[in-house]
Amino acid sequence: MTSTEWTEPAGTLIGRAEPADAGEILTVQRAAYVGEAQLYGDPFIPPLVESAEQVRRAVQTGTVLVARSRGRIVGAVRGRLSGTTCLVGRLVVAPDAQGRGIGGALLSALHDEIAAAAFDLFTGHLSEGNLRLYRRHGYRETRRERMSDHLTLVHMRRELQV
Repeated sequence: MTSTEWTEPAGTLIGRAEPADAGEILTVQRAAYVGEAQLYGDPFIPPLVESAEQVRRAVQTGTVLVARSRGRIVGAVRGRLSGTTCLVGRLVVAPDAQGRGIGGALLSALHDEIAAAAFDLFTGHLSEGNLRLYRRHGYRETRRERMSDHLTLVHMRRELQV
């Protein structure tokens, strides 16, 4: 096992994504974000309209971790270093694999993988499960940004814990 592979919930293996994983990551991402699109009444949220090529570029230019169970990608998360801060995005878990700790394991693995002074992310104000998960992992709300009548983004930060 290399430094970029971890065994997590119920034998799920977490490691770095490869460019060839882009299509499967996109499939999981779209399945995971359907509920968010319904929650906010917007079928055109960025994770649903992103292309496989955009996901491939994210894998090539940033840190993308995937969770595999029995050879299948069941989750993913992205991190991109900006100065001393890691910008966290697209934390997704396949709907049939949710509730098993995979999202939290991916987030923890990203914290271990990227040497950053802080981790920043955002989620929608109605996404209570996401907000609970992020708070459990040490994220604190820093600000809210109203995007429309139906969506306010909650920006959160996790400072390096020494």
